[in-house]
Amino acid sequence: MTATVPAPTLRRTVLKLHRWLSLGAAVFWLLQALTGVLIVFHWEITDAGISSLHRPTDLVAIERRIDALVPDGGKVASIWTAAGAPDRYNVYYEDADGTSASARIAGDGTVLHVPKPDEESLMGFLVGFHHDLLGAWGSWIVSISGLLLCTNLILGIAAAWPRRGTWGRALRPATRGPTAARLYSWHRALGLWVGIPALVIAATGTMLKFEDGMGELVGATPVSMPAVAPSGAPIGFAAAAQAGLAAIPGSTLTQVAWPKPDDATWRVRLRAPDELRRAYGGSYVLVDANNGAVRGIFPIGEASAANRFMSALFPIHTGEAGGLVGRLLSIAIGLWLITMIVAGVLLWLKRRKPRRAA
Repeated sequence: MTATVPAPTLRRTVLKLHRWLSLGAAVFWLLQALTGVLIVFHWEITDAGISSLHRPTDLVAIERRIDALVPDGGKVASIWTAAGAPDRYNVYYEDADGTSASARIAGDGTVLHVPKPDEESLMGFLVGFHHDLLGAWGSWIVSISGLLLCTNLILGIAAAWPRRGTWGRALRPATRGPTAARLYSWHRALGLWVGIPALVIAATGTMLKFEDGMGELVGATPVSMPAVAPSGAPIGFAAAAQAGLAAIPGSTLTQVAWPKPDDATWRVRLRAPDELRRAYGGSYVLVDANNGAVRGIFPIGEASAANRFMSALFPIHTGEAGGLVGRLLSIAIGLWLITMIVAGVLLWLKRRKPRRAA
């Protein structure tokens, strides 16, 4: 007689798929988790390495500094908050030949740092690696890896989900017994404790990689108004930024984009009070560059549900939505993922040894 091999159960199939997905992408996920942990406070670390100088924001002084920075024939693209130390900004501009340049300035316009061509800091390298492996082709790898990670976290949670009446035992790792059994117990318990928060972090990060497509899918619409033809000399940066700040009381400056040749509109981006974002706010004020009048006010708190959802992805992924505690929890989840990857590989190796011996 020939013994029949029992058909694999759904649970066993899920476990097998989870195991091989984890092993196939383990090294890449490990690098992503490690760089993610290291860059949670990269804005503050970068600013601390440049200077300890602090000057309150003076919009007129910043405008004078920008005029002095940009050479004749050049043009300014935008100015952004540095997001680290308060009252610091990055100015992005081009010279007469179209060569891009930037400078970090204090709130009174004092130049703190002008990067040299091709200069890159350690934090800049880590951020670039985490986002897109330092290249456009890497962005696709990160995107696909994010989808795999989300899928694998769901499979892992499903495989570890306890049967009724066994939750207490599943959530308490074993301290006795064979090494492989104890390692599996810890792997399963940690997965049940942190798996869902980790899935939220991974899912929001993955959706950010598909931001444009995701925005279209949920129905988010970009902030825009019909173009205004230029008529005469435009108002300056200070007047435009001040008009934007006055339109949303209590807000802070995130970014200002200069008018375009075919649209005399200053685009002022702000962080309104009570936003989830810590530095890069999602509220906008559009200012007419011809006369300084406010064309439109778009606070994120009054935006559509789809726009609020898209604006929340970044602060949830980085932990900023929870303030300092949230950012520390983001680091803890990254360390958890590193632990789970290492524990999973060790568990696989432990289980393979008896099979090889047999």
